[in-house]
Amino acid sequence: MQLAFWLNLLFSIVEFIGGWFTNSLAIMSDALHDFGDALAIGMAWRLERHAKKEADRKFSYGYRRFSLLGAFINAVILIVGSVIILSQALPRLWSPEPVHAEGMFGLALLGVAVNGFAAWRLRNDKTQNARVLAWHLYEDLLGWVAVLVASIVMLIKSMPILDPLLSVLITLWILYNVLRHFKQTANLFLQGVPDSVSLDDIETELKKIAGVVDCHHTHLWSLDGEHHVLTTHLVVGEQTDKQERQQIKKAVRALMPHWQITHSTIEFEWASDDCSMADREQGKC
Repeated sequence: MQLAFWLNLLFSIVEFIGGWFTNSLAIMSDALHDFGDALAIGMAWRLERHAKKEADRKFSYGYRRFSLLGAFINAVILIVGSVIILSQALPRLWSPEPVHAEGMFGLALLGVAVNGFAAWRLRNDKTQNARVLAWHLYEDLLGWVAVLVASIVMLIKSMPILDPLLSVLITLWILYNVLRHFKQTANLFLQGVPDSVSLDDIETELKKIAGVVDCHHTHLWSLDGEHHVLTTHLVVGEQTDKQERQQIKKAVRALMPHWQITHSTIEFEWASDDCSMADREQGKC
């Protein structure tokens, strides 16, 4: 992330200068977008480092949710930046201005190289924060490919409307994907069940374990989109002894990696126990 931050910051400065020189709104818009990306990546870099701190008495689950906070803020930055870009690009559709196609072509080549390399560097990071950052970079990469194609067309034939049209299309595509990721991030931030996991499937598999009669009060949430937390109550037979409970715990732990669950808390109950939690779930209380 550190390298991606410096690449985006330096390149956004180059873009501002190049956009002014070429009179290209598409490039100026992307310069604003890249500058926002640089700030977002810089913040995410710091939060990601903070997220790797070990658990302590203040944050007993560790600091991984700081990474999720970075993803949430990054999505907001992208949404605001997209609205600003649209407000500038739409009026130019009715009154396009001439652009410097040669300069656009050169900047587009540089943009493809910089954003492509930065996206490649983040390819193995699977946190929600990294996914949002990767979208920053993939969208920029696609945008520069489009600018490259448009500049080639304008080198052959003067079509200044391609510049604002390209800016609008890129921004709308970015906005669509960011809103989709924003929804996922907000769901995780509000401790919703991750989209990749089904609570019903988990309970079904838990009930298949030998010795488990039933399970209820099952809760699942995610620390950062990659590391999940599970709590559940398992009902066992009246004659279940300590050794059998240990076997059940071992079977549960064996299932956890499949759902990317890194923290699990299990409470055993006997069928004759009166569990107020189960009553609440069934609407009895």
